[in-house]
Amino acid sequence: MRHGKKINHLGRKTAHRTAMLANMACSLIEHKRINTTLAKAKALKQFVEPLVTKSKSDTTHNRRLVFSKLRQKEAVTELFREVAPKVGDRPGGYTRIIKLGNRLGDNAEMAMIELVDFNELYTAGKATAKKIYS
Repeated sequence: MRHGKKINHLGRKTAHRTAMLANMACSLIEHKRINTTLAKAKALKQFVEPLVTKSKSDTTHNRRLVFSKLRQKEAVTELFREVAPKVGDRPGGYTRIIKLGNRLGDNAEMAMIELVDFNELYTAGKATAKKIYS
């Protein structure tokens, strides 16, 4: 029975799962949006959101905590230099999951996960709306 076990194991052992999530998080930070299965996107959201929250205050301790999870120096640098200033005033919800339909080979549910503030289509409309009403 799985009572009280909230983590999705994704059909992998612990070391494989953490390495996969770290690699996916680095790809998300680098490209600002990635396509994956819905289950992996939901697991990645839980993995990335605390790291983005830590990046809002640029201290050596927070950089080391984030590096221990991501394991890529370039991703940590980009997270603290580019992503953190854009999400500085946002209280949470840094990622968005959009369902894309099913994959042809195995009918798995596919989804796109993206960083919210880096999508120009949504942010451009809201920026003009704020200027009109103020």
